[in-house]
Amino acid sequence: MIDIPSHIQPIDLAVIGSYFFLVILIAWRVVRAGKKAAAKSFENTEDYFLGGRNLGWFAIGASLFASNIRSEHLVGLAGQGASGDFVAAQFEILAALMLLLLGWVFVPFYLKSGVYTMPEFLEKRYGPGARNYLSWVSIVAYVLTKISVTIAAGAIVFTALLGIDFWAGAILIVLITGAYTILGGLKAVVYTDLMQMFILIGGAIALTVYGLDEIGGIDALAAKTDEEYLSIWRPLSDPEFPWTGIIFGAPILGVWYWCTDQFIVQRVLAAKDLSHARRGTIFAGYLKLLPMFIFVLP
Repeated sequence: MIDIPSHIQPIDLAVIGSYFFLVILIAWRVVRAGKKAAAKSFENTEDYFLGGRNLGWFAIGASLFASNIRSEHLVGLAGQGASGDFVAAQFEILAALMLLLLGWVFVPFYLKSGVYTMPEFLEKRYGPGARNYLSWVSIVAYVLTKISVTIAAGAIVFTALLGIDFWAGAILIVLITGAYTILGGLKAVVYTDLMQMFILIGGAIALTVYGLDEIGGIDALAAKTDEEYLSIWRPLSDPEFPWTGIIFGAPILGVWYWCTDQFIVQRVLAAKDLSHARRGTIFAGYLKLLPMFIFVLP
């Protein structure tokens, strides 16, 4: 049973309903287009997993950004900012640099190999054992660390906004995202990501402007917080973000996530050519600089 909180107005429900309508509409159009293309082409696998290798730089960059900024990321960054950890913005700066590394160092090898997935790339380089190992490790890691957290964060949002039971919200998220992903393939995912990029950035900018206006502007925020709050560089003695971890540890995670993770790399594998792949990573790099101002700060 849905128990809508009293602070939720009809306009709020209309916005939420419009969002889901757009997601379903985009997925439906992509599925229809895919069926027409399948009737004329034998390259169904490439169309499904890589969008026919025909994605432009704007869609690639938007998808790279939106695929990273999921519900758990948005909630987590806002929470860290509220708790005084503006230093978390370091990871957004690092991401921009790692995206350039992806475009100029890794992507040429990936596109030249003609692979569909990262496990397939490892199989070509090191044999089937490497492919099987990465496949199983990735599946287990995604279920335990990414998928479960994303679903939980989304369900919490549903519960807070609509009063839906936590498990009902989680099941709803799985059904909606699973349906358009399975039916539409990568192209459906990319174009819904494109839509979500505009929604995420637009909503976050509006929230930032509103929040800063409520407290009297950026100067008032600086006056009400500790001197170190807006610092993104912490001493070695810091228990959570010492500078040694930022310099020596974070880049290792960055290379793994942005340059070798299937979830991210699949977007650039779908590029029309190397030029579009690289321009997509540049665009995504610029977009990744926004969260420290519009996600962490508010």
